[in-house]
Amino acid sequence: MIQHMYSTLVVLHILAAMSWVGGMIFLSLVLAPLVRSRKAAPEFMALFRSAALRFRPIVWTAIGILLITGPLLLSQRGLSVTDPASWPGIVTVKLALVGLLLFLTLLHDLLLGPRVSRVSAIPESQRTSGEQMVFKTARWLPRVSLLLALGVVIAAAVLARS
Repeated sequence: MIQHMYSTLVVLHILAAMSWVGGMIFLSLVLAPLVRSRKAAPEFMALFRSAALRFRPIVWTAIGILLITGPLLLSQRGLSVTDPASWPGIVTVKLALVGLLLFLTLLHDLLLGPRVSRVSAIPESQRTSGEQMVFKTARWLPRVSLLLALGVVIAAAVLARS
């Protein structure tokens, strides 16, 4: 029975991570370059925005699942989230990357995303330097987040093999 519960937690954890990271890969490496190659025609920007907004609840559901299953899986290894001194180095690395990734996701969804929506209504020639910076940040933040997410996946693979 306990092995069945452990296996279920692992599957849920992996599916949640796949949903989040897979969506990031699709948006960053497929959809965003397609939109940029079209010189940000309004219909392509609308498509990207719609896809990103549809992806957001998937991301937050996945994060919720990961935040529930992660500590339970750690406890199956005899580790406690509340005792970082007992963690192996790879757990520390993974959870540090996860924490940074969560911070950047919150920053993107709560601060940057709404600003991009407001600024995109302003013609490019009339945008202030601060408004232009919003767009530049909106381009690199998801890429940094994707690299962090891939780091989490690598750390998870190392952890699974240790």
